[in-house]
Amino acid sequence: MITLAIDTATKTAGVALLDDDRILAEYFYDLAVNHSETVLPAVHRALERAGLGIADVGLIALTVGPGSFTGLRIGASTVKGLALAAKTPVVGVSTLEALAYNAVGCPWAICPLLDARKGEVYAGLYRADGEGYPEPLAKERVATPGEIVPHVQGHALFLGDGLAAAAGLIAGRPGDITHFLPPNLQSIRASSVAIIGRRRRQRGEALDLTTFVPRYLRRSEAEIRFGKERDGGALRSRGG
Repeated sequence: MITLAIDTATKTAGVALLDDDRILAEYFYDLAVNHSETVLPAVHRALERAGLGIADVGLIALTVGPGSFTGLRIGASTVKGLALAAKTPVVGVSTLEALAYNAVGCPWAICPLLDARKGEVYAGLYRADGEGYPEPLAKERVATPGEIVPHVQGHALFLGDGLAAAAGLIAGRPGDITHFLPPNLQSIRASSVAIIGRRRRQRGEALDLTTFVPRYLRRSEAEIRFGKERDGGALRSRGG
């Protein structure tokens, strides 16, 4: 089965095209441009390189969050259009789970950290199952590094662009039980999204694109501002 995977959840972006587990094409972008400028051209390039059309795609896999609000929305809108054209199902993959897959085969706990800004990180905790896929040990959350790192016990591998925010706390852990991946494995690979997505589809999973909303884990700035304005208005009304 041909799987098209798209990741726009962080400052990097990726597109991959796989035939079962064989990578036909994969593109990775770490550029200071809007993902909307890179994703669709990369999809067309991948299909052209493989000699395929969108109708040949049997599954689309997408990172569904947590991550950049703008990036997640771009990914969702792009995939909805492609799925309509290809008439194919879509599966969602956690951004943190896809990142954790970079440590496939790791014998320790895997703690992916993504920069959530405002001094916070998106964090998950996984362990590889018998087939090497990340199995969650804790619920994904957004919090300060101080609310995450001290609770990771024993041998653990840390990765992701949230490492910088947590560097001081991680450095305070014993060095013999703290592990890292090389720099080239600190970002999400779209091929990982495809592999995890295909496994989910085999289990019968699929997104309902009519109701699908990315997994943000926290409110957007606009929602926070709206809440403050609404609360302020209510207070003024009661006071008046």
